[in-house]
Amino acid sequence: MPDALPSELSAAPAGPASGEALLSMRDVSIRFGGVVALDNVSFDIRPGEILGLIGPNGAGKTTCFNAMTGVYAPTSGQVLFRGESIGGQKRFSITKRGIARTFQNIRLFGNMTALENILVGADANHSTGVATALFRLPRHRREERQGHARARELLDFMGLSARADELARNLPYGDQRRLEIARALATDPTLLCLDEPAAGFNPAEKRELMALIRRIRDQGYTVLLIEHDMRLVMGVTDRIVVLEFGRKIAEGAPEDIRNDPAVIAAYLGVDEDAS
Repeated sequence: MPDALPSELSAAPAGPASGEALLSMRDVSIRFGGVVALDNVSFDIRPGEILGLIGPNGAGKTTCFNAMTGVYAPTSGQVLFRGESIGGQKRFSITKRGIARTFQNIRLFGNMTALENILVGADANHSTGVATALFRLPRHRREERQGHARARELLDFMGLSARADELARNLPYGDQRRLEIARALATDPTLLCLDEPAAGFNPAEKRELMALIRRIRDQGYTVLLIEHDMRLVMGVTDRIVVLEFGRKIAEGAPEDIRNDPAVIAAYLGVDEDAS
């Protein structure tokens, strides 16, 4: 893989002023009937950082992602992006604001090629409408050329150039994971949310993924990472937020989280109050 993002993506969209949060969860609760999936969860994501969101199965991690990306509207509390509430907004609107995500279970268009999948992401920021596309007006043709150029560069960045014309369903599992990240980057996000991107990866692939995440961050993007592999999380994040049963139980630097009694109890099932 190359050492830097493609030239067109070398500078991420500008974030908020220094010291301000890019995204804030403010006392967010989500309930499904009598089930409390998130319970008054608050934390900030700072511009340019890699924030890890961890916790045992069922802790509420993906529900957090879904609240940020418009899948679920908070039952109470607020999700703020660049200081503005985005809770309850449509998913396409949140994507246009600058939040992109991948999924636990890969969601590619299997009958489309790798190139076409990335073009879908690039199309999220196109401004031309149906009439402009039907009549092939200059503005539409210009955006189409720019989208193809960006898609080709992202394929190269992910090491997928040779597979550009292969159907997504025929790609090896690791390549499908990388393709989904490429499609998310094609939307030109400020905040990239990765939901268990290392699932199914072997150790070598995990090391490559860590290097990829660092390179993305080093270009000015902000990354939110859900991941079960603690070695990967501890090795790549700047800060970590820990959830258990829908509540935040810890937040801090990786070395602090590693030794936090409440976190150890959550993962190992021991009583942190025990002597």
